[in-house]
Amino acid sequence: MPAAPSTRREWRSEVDVSGISLRLIAGLAATAQGSVQASAQRLDATVDSTLPLRQALTRSQAADRATDSVRSHGSVGVLAHCLVLTDAAELTAISGGDGDAIEAPGVVEALHRAGAAGLVASGLGRTAYRVVAAAAERSGLPLIEVPEGHIGAFTTEVLSAILEHQTAMLRRLEDADRALVQIVLAGGSLDELCEQVVGFLDGAAMVTTTDGRVIARAGSARELSHAEGLDCFDRTGRLLTESEPMGLARDERTGATRGSGRAAVRIVAGHLDHGVLMAFCSHRDLTADDVRLLERAATVAALAITKDQAVAAVESKYRAEFLRDALAGRAGSAADAAAHAASLGWDIDRPMVVVVAETDEDDDRTNRDPEEVRFLQQRFARAWTHAMAVRDPRGPVMGFSREVVALVGVPADADTERLMRSVTELVRVVRGDGGGGRRSFSAGVSRPITSVEALPQAYDEALSAVTVGRQMHGDGALTHVDGLGIYRLLALIPEGADLRRFVQDSLRELATDDSPEYAGLRETLAILLDTNMNVAETARRLFFHYNTLRYRIGRLEKMLGPFSTDPELRLTLALALKIHAMRGL
Repeated sequence: MPAAPSTRREWRSEVDVSGISLRLIAGLAATAQGSVQASAQRLDATVDSTLPLRQALTRSQAADRATDSVRSHGSVGVLAHCLVLTDAAELTAISGGDGDAIEAPGVVEALHRAGAAGLVASGLGRTAYRVVAAAAERSGLPLIEVPEGHIGAFTTEVLSAILEHQTAMLRRLEDADRALVQIVLAGGSLDELCEQVVGFLDGAAMVTTTDGRVIARAGSARELSHAEGLDCFDRTGRLLTESEPMGLARDERTGATRGSGRAAVRIVAGHLDHGVLMAFCSHRDLTADDVRLLERAATVAALAITKDQAVAAVESKYRAEFLRDALAGRAGSAADAAAHAASLGWDIDRPMVVVVAETDEDDDRTNRDPEEVRFLQQRFARAWTHAMAVRDPRGPVMGFSREVVALVGVPADADTERLMRSVTELVRVVRGDGGGGRRSFSAGVSRPITSVEALPQAYDEALSAVTVGRQMHGDGALTHVDGLGIYRLLALIPEGADLRRFVQDSLRELATDDSPEYAGLRETLAILLDTNMNVAETARRLFFHYNTLRYRIGRLEKMLGPFSTDPELRLTLALALKIHAMRGL
């Protein structure tokens, strides 16, 4: 006769409650002269309570009725982390058996489906134990058998162990609360808060921004090196907050939390997300109790961050007013402005370029509420501040209502290519790898300046570069003012309708895409004008036969006029093509 199909359910160890392990309870059973039937993996289950069998089945059946899934799925999880206790008399009465002839499989399967941590049975006869043990083996439910004379002492020891563990964890959380709150009350920093967390968890701790930039850390060099080498960080050192789970990190292959040496919780104040607090440990597994401690620490971190932001808002307003005055030429003499900047920790008495960064999303036409827009702009400014703090800590950087302005120091002899490499690296760090909810932004770069008096002109150049660069290259553009060419003059025309009308009058039907061939004709015209009407060179670039190109030139002159012999018309058409290439008109 073929063996009955296995009812074993795949089980994963999930340490998500404050309790003791089934392995410890198995040890108590051995002390009470009992026996244990369970896999090594199941012994890692966590137990936080006990229930008599009758109550456990009642709870399971009630959950079954509530979900209307008695035979299909069962009430998986309703008895999670619960140790079920029974004896021969109760098991016989519930299962409908008689004496040793117990019909136990249905009872054991019901407990298994409900997610019970294990079944403790006492006083079973030899036949009854074999029936129960076989059912438990098929389902994978851990079975602990305790002699009837020892069950009272065993149960008391289990409950005492659970109570002592939970009392110890509550005391630990209270101690952590007092220590962490004291840090905030004493004006401590996030680094000090991380140090306190390390004291409780014995590993490493980090605070990151919402997009994963590490702003505080603590721990031994060994633990920090271990943490930074994990796959939850990208090559720039940014935490991959878009993929890192909150709570205990799970094994990517099995999905289990056991063996996890890191955990993360969000730092939230009201409806605003301020970042992530993470703990790492290379020499032990973190537990749900450690996550609870992290959650307490995250609450305190939210208080510290909120306080720091309130102070920073006042300081930022003062700094922003000075920088705005300097960019407008109202900061006084060069010596006074440099001295004032030095008092704020800035160095503006050196060669530098002005970089203006603007988010590509139009906040005036967004569906976001004003509070969210303000928060996102502040986060954008903080990203620039953090990037500048590493690469040019004395460089001024400030977020305004619609832009972020940074004054980046450059070598006195730097050419355009060299300084753009430096700014490109800075922009790359601010962008990261595109994760963590970053907003797309464009940036413009001025020519190098060597005096404070030149700041207003450099600021205007950077503004033109970011605006026109986005029109030329689309969102995410990084443009130097010298790369604008004629586009810089075109951008001075305030009304886009005038430019569109000029394009339509000059290019006529070629200003549209009404025919599939118009784009190709515009390309042919652009290369002809770029090569100064060199037909041979244009044919080579377009991979056309010479006669084919001659035919196309004839078509273009019928549509646009004799541009091959009229230099004024060529200039008009060249301007029209450049305007046509601009975006956002």
